[in-house]
Amino acid sequence: MSESIENKKSFFKKTLFKKVGFICMLLVFCFLYLFGLERNKKRNISKPEIEFIGENTLFITEDSVNKLLIENFGSRKTITKENLVLNKLESVLTSHPIIESAEVSVTTDGKLKAQVKQRTPVARIYDQESSYYIDYQGKIMPLSNNYSARVPLVSARLKSESKENLIEVLRYIYNDEFLKKNIISIEMKEDKSMLMKNRNYDFTIDFGTSSQMDRKFNNYKAFFQKASQDSLIEKYGVINLQFTRQVVCTKK
Repeated sequence: MSESIENKKSFFKKTLFKKVGFICMLLVFCFLYLFGLERNKKRNISKPEIEFIGENTLFITEDSVNKLLIENFGSRKTITKENLVLNKLESVLTSHPIIESAEVSVTTDGKLKAQVKQRTPVARIYDQESSYYIDYQGKIMPLSNNYSARVPLVSARLKSESKENLIEVLRYIYNDEFLKKNIISIEMKEDKSMLMKNRNYDFTIDFGTSSQMDRKFNNYKAFFQKASQDSLIEKYGVINLQFTRQVVCTKK
């Protein structure tokens, strides 16, 4: 009986020792984890890595993006991870009129990464007082010293009631590879009708309003494909697309 009691005591001691050892190991692990986490928070941020998403043409440079971050949050040597608010960084970047969206993240070793998407210009507006781009969303985008977009030049005084019609047409042109290369300018009149110019030939396209623009552009592409094979195309002065069932051409 005494031997059985001794065995139980021995088993109890071993079990207790294992439990205490496990708890100690767990406490040490938690301490090291929290210590490392705290040190990681105090780690200075490295130089940001900027990645531009979308088109390769840069209206804003990597240096300009870095400058935006430094101006608002100080030198990277003074910024620690615990003081870094990613949402604020993203807001700073997207407040720039050339940047459409931005996503900022920090790796565990303190590397700051920013993915930046620039706005997509679909036209350059000239209203006799100023010149600027208008982007795919219909927002104003300033001209850039780094790059000039090859987009249609639009002469118009944009009003809210005519702007949406124009943006609709500009998006259509931008999304069509043929029209994107073919249409170089648009003059918008007070009655919302539009006159367009072709890149290769000296004729005016009388487009009318944005009404039924899909049919009008399809008529124009069909006409151009056929007429460009004929030397007569160089003698046309006006291509009228307002009659959606036909294309009316007037010689110079």
